[in-house]
Amino acid sequence: MSEFSKREIIEILKDDSQNNRLFSLADKVRSEYCGNEVHLRGLIEFSNICKCRCKYCGLRCENKNLERYRILPEEIISIAKNAVDMGYKTIVLQSGEDDFYTKEIMCEIIKEIKKLDTAVTLSIGERSFEDYKAFRESGADRYLIRIETTDENLYKKLHPNMDFNNRLRCLKDLKELGYEVGTGCLVGLPEQTNESLADDILFFKEIDADMIGIGPFITHPDTPLKDSPNGSFIKALKVMAITRILMKNINIPATTAMETLHSNGRIIALQSGANVVMPNVTSQTYRAKYEIYPNKICVNDKPEHCRKCIEGKIASIGREVSKDYGFRYK
Repeated sequence: MSEFSKREIIEILKDDSQNNRLFSLADKVRSEYCGNEVHLRGLIEFSNICKCRCKYCGLRCENKNLERYRILPEEIISIAKNAVDMGYKTIVLQSGEDDFYTKEIMCEIIKEIKKLDTAVTLSIGERSFEDYKAFRESGADRYLIRIETTDENLYKKLHPNMDFNNRLRCLKDLKELGYEVGTGCLVGLPEQTNESLADDILFFKEIDADMIGIGPFITHPDTPLKDSPNGSFIKALKVMAITRILMKNINIPATTAMETLHSNGRIIALQSGANVVMPNVTSQTYRAKYEIYPNKICVNDKPEHCRKCIEGKIASIGREVSKDYGFRYK
């Protein structure tokens, strides 16, 4: 049960009778290849302005009910400094696809944050090879860009005016430039099948991604999918566990979306193959406005509280917070 064919993955996703065995094996693989440390990444959500129209996302440009914001570079750097002072060894800069943040602006932000002795992860969507190259040369270490689904027809339905092949191009460019590359998928999208989820998992392995983020689809009331049911917490956990067993030494976050559907979701994920948590260090002024999906956890908490809270939860399961930069175990 350390390698799976596509058919075997499909059967595991269909059959819940062996879930506990699956989660236990994923946890064992995580322990053997990644140890007991949990890497904390400080997440800064610096703009909720987005030019895209993804049908599942609350940040989509056609959502007129969302109060938009941009955090200016000086404040982004200040938030990052506060996070580093709290002990974070990676800063994640995440935003909608907002053209205000040009190549030049992003490079300056990256250079300043790198002076704080921290790894920098970017999650800012589709950019040109030249932009990715400039960010890398400015010190960016990792880049997250989720494929969301490898079913090209479903991708087209969910992402109006976007190009599936350009998404693949982005992942290829990032690998070529030497980033640690993160991708991932939503689980429970309308029209998604177990076959396409199996393809997603095998795609992660094929491109040898360094970090995989897997979360359940959560319905947003201000999107075209507002009447669709939420994805399944257990199904998302199974996709994550299978990914861990197949890819062994990668980094896998216990995603916030899992805890939105289950009150103890992140801890359960950490016991089922995950080894990363990304607490939000964005100022409270902005947190609730970065509403990709509704009912996100911790939107009213101070960053210091989030740090202490997750450290306590990690300790409660016999794990410890890592003190290094959290690169993929080789």
